[in-house]
Amino acid sequence: MTAPSLRMVVGFDGSEGSQKALLWAAEEARLRGAKVDVVRAWSPGEFGSDEEFAHIVDKKLEEDVHSLLGSDPGFEFKLVVQRGRPATVLMDLAKEAQILVVGSRGHGGFAGLLLGSVSQQVTTHASAPVVVVVKN
Repeated sequence: MTAPSLRMVVGFDGSEGSQKALLWAAEEARLRGAKVDVVRAWSPGEFGSDEEFAHIVDKKLEEDVHSLLGSDPGFEFKLVVQRGRPATVLMDLAKEAQILVVGSRGHGGFAGLLLGSVSQQVTTHASAPVVVVVKN
């Protein structure tokens, strides 16, 4: 009988904070043999259909992650693009995960705040343990 694999969900919007969160999760995944779901939530765009916009977001996520981790990151991961509010999408996907990882701040909001709205919501409401990676 094999032990269940550790699964992490990482919120990634391309911001510096989310890059730090993904790099932290990547190191943990290598150390622990974990699988990582790299998640980007999206809202409908002003142009094109939802399907077209989802495809654009998916391609951008793939480019960003491969640019950051390289072609062979040393752990198993999958990219997840889902329509919805970021905190809600992350918490829903993390229900079956052991760890939810987010950066302290993403794009937007007030620069002086330590936690952004997504990191604040998931630390308050997620059912999985949450790691908030603070950028230096």
